[in-house]
Amino acid sequence: MDANVLQRKGMVKNTVLKYINKIDKKTGQEWIETALRGKPVLTTPLLNKDTAFSDQERKELGLLGKLPNCIETLAQQVARISLQYQRYSSNLQKFIYLSGLHDSNEVLFYRFLLDNLAEALPIIYTPNVGTAVKEYSHEFRQPRGLYISYPHIDEIDDVLEHRTHPDVDVIVATDGEGVLGIGDQGIGAMDISIAKLVVYSLCGINPYRTLPIMLDVGTDNQQLLDDPMYIGWRSKRIRGDKYHAFIEKFVQAVHRKLPNVFLHWEDFGRENARSILDRYKDYHCMFNDDMQGTGVISLAAIIAAIGATSVPIQNHKIIIFGAGTAGVGIADQLYDAMLRYGMDPQDARKRFWLMDRPGVLLEDTPGLMEHQRKYARSKEEAKYYPPGHDLLTVVQQAKPTILIGTSTVRGAFTEEVIRTIAKHVAQPIIFPLSNPNDNCEANPENVLKWTEGRALIATGSPFDPVMLGDRKYVIAQCNNALAFPGIGLGVIVSRAKAVTDNMLWAAVQAICERSPAQKDPREPLLPSVVDITSLASHIAVRVAEQAIRDGVSDLKAEQSIENLVRAGTWEPYYRTIKAV
Repeated sequence: MDANVLQRKGMVKNTVLKYINKIDKKTGQEWIETALRGKPVLTTPLLNKDTAFSDQERKELGLLGKLPNCIETLAQQVARISLQYQRYSSNLQKFIYLSGLHDSNEVLFYRFLLDNLAEALPIIYTPNVGTAVKEYSHEFRQPRGLYISYPHIDEIDDVLEHRTHPDVDVIVATDGEGVLGIGDQGIGAMDISIAKLVVYSLCGINPYRTLPIMLDVGTDNQQLLDDPMYIGWRSKRIRGDKYHAFIEKFVQAVHRKLPNVFLHWEDFGRENARSILDRYKDYHCMFNDDMQGTGVISLAAIIAAIGATSVPIQNHKIIIFGAGTAGVGIADQLYDAMLRYGMDPQDARKRFWLMDRPGVLLEDTPGLMEHQRKYARSKEEAKYYPPGHDLLTVVQQAKPTILIGTSTVRGAFTEEVIRTIAKHVAQPIIFPLSNPNDNCEANPENVLKWTEGRALIATGSPFDPVMLGDRKYVIAQCNNALAFPGIGLGVIVSRAKAVTDNMLWAAVQAICERSPAQKDPREPLLPSVVDITSLASHIAVRVAEQAIRDGVSDLKAEQSIENLVRAGTWEPYYRTIKAV
């Protein structure tokens, strides 16, 4: 059998890649060996160093004369990238520029991001990635990852064999139905999978071992279907038995080909997100960021806020405005926390009021989904919530201490709503979490004004600090990037077979330990996104330790998890490249 046949079948993995990472176990020194020469070295993002190739590398790899004579350091290259980046005026232009860098030189891309997290992370990730998603087909330049379309339902195994890297630690898969509060975006959601994996790698997961996947099952976004530039499968979104058969074939194929990979689900519609997780979570190690990640980071912020109020969790009443995937995910995590603090399950459920389009969820609400049912109020309470009732009606009846928004309804938390809550609560906890900023339920500055600075606030997207009187309020951001990378890193390091509720609780506690408000109640409830790398390592240790205690990891309790996390953390620097 000739080499070309072997490559197509994926049987000779290193000949497919033409390069391989090596590490000296005694010294920890890393290098890369490659059979590539000349231009292919420069066009391979995880090999390319541009002007940073050493003189010896240039000679061995056939690059002599293909690069300017100057040999630069990574720091010098970052300085040039910074100058080029600042020339772009719009956030979309900056996103496109950084995506191009990602496709040409991954080490330089990640080094620039790490050195400029506060500025660049909102560009490449939330909230700006939402704009990029909508413009995906118009701005498409280069594919990345795998696209599995419904017409190829019987060829999923073959598609998975076409992955660039044979060994994969984490997959982020999306079907694009429920993106960032902007709904069904079809194939454009691939940018979400890519962005999530960028955050994973910023926090130490090797980009050589990640894989974004777009499950293209069509779109119900008529604007996309009518757009001649749309590059996804031009069909109405499949549903029902056909959809579930497609997902089952995908999960089974992943389990066959990559049995140890951590499967991260992203931006699935509310009808499918929960059912997929419930159906397959005991079959393969997986995680839904919209439900579990949002729940973890929101719960961490809530617990930090509760600590600042000194009011026990048992005494809080919660309205969640928006009972979709994220809203119910937050409720699940908060409900679980109440049980951990010793509350009776029935009493805990009575502390929740979940609102969706019909209003407060009641036992007889038409179309009530199974995962919403345990939070439904008794039908006897319907008299308090007449048809067409609004959020203010529920606030007046429930008298909440915590108000959380996951509705994407801009301005839903009106002045009257906030002032009504503040009348009976010394420090109301107000979380307008919808992304992007244009969909946020309230502006933090207004909430602080309406509560005379008493509210404890966290948002989903970044907001500037607020000056009220002589005090500066830094607004905490309930950004999932503070949670999911550490959870994923902990799963990978521990080689966990499942993500347990206890592991998620361990992540919550780890984040709370780093809350600035723990030391000073006037400080933000959550760490800053610029601290995501150190926070991810901290979370990973706690998650891995809990995986061992829960019996889903084969690691021994006496092993140093901190050392394993440290050893398993990838950093963006240029490895020596050797010709073979």
